[in-house]
Amino acid sequence: MRLSARVDYALRAAAELAVGGERPVTAIQLAEAQQIPPKFLENILSQLRRSGLIRSQRGPEGGYWLARPASEIFLADVIRAIDGPLVGVRGERPEDLGYEGPAKALQLVWIALRANERLILEQVSLADVASGDLPTAVHALTKDPAAWDSPAFRP
Repeated sequence: MRLSARVDYALRAAAELAVGGERPVTAIQLAEAQQIPPKFLENILSQLRRSGLIRSQRGPEGGYWLARPASEIFLADVIRAIDGPLVGVRGERPEDLGYEGPAKALQLVWIALRANERLILEQVSLADVASGDLPTAVHALTKDPAAWDSPAFRP
């Protein structure tokens, strides 16, 4: 799975908003706290607002805050708001693909991949991330040394 810079920034900004409570946090405060380019962040915040995950208010007392409690917003929600579906192949849903011959089983692989991503991303909330108190399943996966070794980045 490859996460875009936009998703990374959106998740980091959302985690900041999770600890901000219901008080508005400015885009500048978010950008400084997470070292995100401010202009880039403005576009991301607009997408999150349009998706209904955050709210905003203009003016001297303005800023951004989560539209729902942080415990009700999951990482998958933020990712979908920024980049769309969790797993797509050439812009299509895996169940809509039709492979032939020896490649036919690929459809099942893509569906299994999406199911595995959902197991984590739909279980971890912004509150979990902000508090550092992640679900047991996440901790269990990170205890496997192979989880820390990325073959794609080997020399």
